[in-house]
Amino acid sequence: MSNPARSPLLTDLYQLTMLQAYFNEGSDATAVFEFFVRKLPAQRNFLVAAGLDTALDFLENLKFNREELAWLEQSGNFSPAFLAWLAQFRFTGSVHAMPEGRIFFANEPVLRITAPICQAQLVESRIVNILQQQILVASKAARCVLNAPDRVLVDFGMRRAHGAEAAMGTARSSYIAGFAGTATVLAGMRWEIPTFGTMAHSFVQAHGSEMEAFRAFALAQPDNVVLLIDTYDTLRAARMVVALSTELAELGIRIKGVRIDSGDLAGLSRKVREILDQGGCQDIKILLSGNLDEYRLRDILDAGAPVDGFGIGTSLAVSADAPSLDCVYKLQEYAGLARRKKSSGKETWPGRKQVRREFDNNGTWLHDTLCLEHESVAGEALLFAVMHNGQRVESEPLSIIRERCASELSRLPSALAALDTADPGYSVLISPGLVDLARAVDRRFS
Repeated sequence: MSNPARSPLLTDLYQLTMLQAYFNEGSDATAVFEFFVRKLPAQRNFLVAAGLDTALDFLENLKFNREELAWLEQSGNFSPAFLAWLAQFRFTGSVHAMPEGRIFFANEPVLRITAPICQAQLVESRIVNILQQQILVASKAARCVLNAPDRVLVDFGMRRAHGAEAAMGTARSSYIAGFAGTATVLAGMRWEIPTFGTMAHSFVQAHGSEMEAFRAFALAQPDNVVLLIDTYDTLRAARMVVALSTELAELGIRIKGVRIDSGDLAGLSRKVREILDQGGCQDIKILLSGNLDEYRLRDILDAGAPVDGFGIGTSLAVSADAPSLDCVYKLQEYAGLARRKKSSGKETWPGRKQVRREFDNNGTWLHDTLCLEHESVAGEALLFAVMHNGQRVESEPLSIIRERCASELSRLPSALAALDTADPGYSVLISPGLVDLARAVDRRFS
């Protein structure tokens, strides 16, 4: 079976039934679709663009293989001529997008696809599927970074992520947002993201004593000695670490850190720090994990806990407090004419759009303006060409994307960086040209 992540059948059935109808009509004029978020989740003041690399990889490799075409034929829902046409199907369109790592807000297009309507329509479900998950994780991770500055943050979320692609997307998106690395080994291989790992409670339990387990792990991983100390008695284990540090020093092995995964994390970290310091182990770092999110990070650090880093898993991988986005992929132009959805509560702004961001003389964010692509509006443009004729314009190094996100977060207005909902939120203005076009489209289709 083909890679499901690249299969054109990883879609909703109605995409293919619409394509059959377009094919029958001979309709394949150029269409413009835009992906955007209608409104921010209640717990979010901003979102972080992510997932573009995965989306472009999908578009570049889009094609039907023999097995997929045979299954469609057996379904009896599609004509032989249509299936023969699908056999040659490729994405040949253009893509404009916000670069990954950019901060964005409601109603702002993150990605725009311009292609023959059959191509642009078919990819809708998968594009939404890809972008939603990685935007959610990047945005969650950014909130953690803002609330634990100068701490090492590590993605521990693979085992709770919703599938393999989500696990990989979590590792990459959290790294973009400023995490130091991930526990997911494949992400380290694929993107050279730093990998972090300690041990499980089972490793300690499998040995006759904690000291025996700690010693065995240190000898097996002399350059990465981070010991899990809360399997039985956390404070007793901390004293064992002090004793073991002297023994290992004679072998040239240094204990880098200890991890606490349960209990009163803030209180235990203070007591463990005291034990380590009194034992001459001031260089040993303390890492916390266990049901952490940005709120607990804030509370732990506000309590003055002497913590050097955090491993964050479930809440990050599933964006637990905001697990979905009200995100859509909508037709904005077809056959040279602007289009607009008018459904109550779900209206869209028509036409090919750009987002421009204005700053004051000190670089402080003022507002964004949603405008037509070529409209003369002040501010820095946020969307750029990233694909032409079905091929990427260029591939950005992950390091550049990560630096962009760090710069964005450093300039974010303080009210937006806070965990509490900003009131008022950030302003996204609608340009006069866009308002005029919407009125013209309404008159045309009234």
